[in-house]
Amino acid sequence: MRSVVSKTNVPLEIIAAAQALEAGKLVAFPTETVYGLGADAENPQAVANIYAAKGRPSNHPVIVHIAPGADISYWAKEIPAEAEKLIAAFWPGPLTFILKRADHIPAAVSGGQDTVGIRCPSHPVAIALLSAFKGGKGGVAAPSANKFGHVSPTMASHVIEEFEQEVQPGGLIAQVLDGGQSEVGIESTIVDLSRLATHGPVLLRPGHISAEQLAAVLGVMPASPDAAAPRASGTLDAHYAPHTPVVQVAVGELDDVVQQLQAKGRTLALMSYLAHPAIHADAWRHLPNDPVGYAHDLYAGLRELDHAHADVILVEALPQEKIWQGVNDRLRRAAFDSRDVLEKMLGN
Repeated sequence: MRSVVSKTNVPLEIIAAAQALEAGKLVAFPTETVYGLGADAENPQAVANIYAAKGRPSNHPVIVHIAPGADISYWAKEIPAEAEKLIAAFWPGPLTFILKRADHIPAAVSGGQDTVGIRCPSHPVAIALLSAFKGGKGGVAAPSANKFGHVSPTMASHVIEEFEQEVQPGGLIAQVLDGGQSEVGIESTIVDLSRLATHGPVLLRPGHISAEQLAAVLGVMPASPDAAAPRASGTLDAHYAPHTPVVQVAVGELDDVVQQLQAKGRTLALMSYLAHPAIHADAWRHLPNDPVGYAHDLYAGLRELDHAHADVILVEALPQEKIWQGVNDRLRRAAFDSRDVLEKMLGN
């Protein structure tokens, strides 16, 4: 298996990674949100290799990552004042916005749409890679470095685990850069600025940067997604899911559900943020009782509990306050395909 790149020799490895991207190869790299699987955004075959490695539908767009100070007008037909304000406030950082795609940018990065998603990550390894790639003037198309629909990786070891065959010599992934655990832990906030005249700004995917923070900069609260909104990365109903079914359970019902499952002989893994001294689970991951800490640990926790091979992962339902919107969004999508699992297990 290809060796994971160490943080102790980043400069030489960054050069090698940039050269691999320029040669049309795939490189996995850290961002502050999650690890991305990157390719030259202007090389349709390289972008197609991302889709092949992930098993990603070709109409599901990816996000183009650019270096600080890069010319965003190269990628988009026009840069509205709203985008300039958000750049000043949040870049580099976990914010993606959707703009009308410049005609010369391949449609492969947009799933065939006339829009493009762009962001400038803040992780130092990502910035170093983007600055070295094409002299800082290129763009790296990079969805999360996991199989399509699965839990996103927040550590290099997650990428290796996910793409065991693809990182072998001769596989699709040429290199994995190790930048430690991602600080944010969930994917970037995505705001649509491509239809400002008719819809205003639209929040397509919540994240670390909240709707309220966007509104403070834009002077208007972003609208919720509508039926005509552009398709965007990570916004399908079912996403971010481990192999084990995930079921959210209200705090007041958790003890009773656990007892019922165990009475049926079911094994269970539990993710909670509150203490439950009376509960005994086959595997348990306790996450911080705040949205920032919870987001940081969420995907690593789901991966750990998935390894327990329990019948179900029970997730203690989170508060519904706006500050929890990002992690609630990810858990809702992770549990989407498991909506009737609990009823079947309990025979209801």
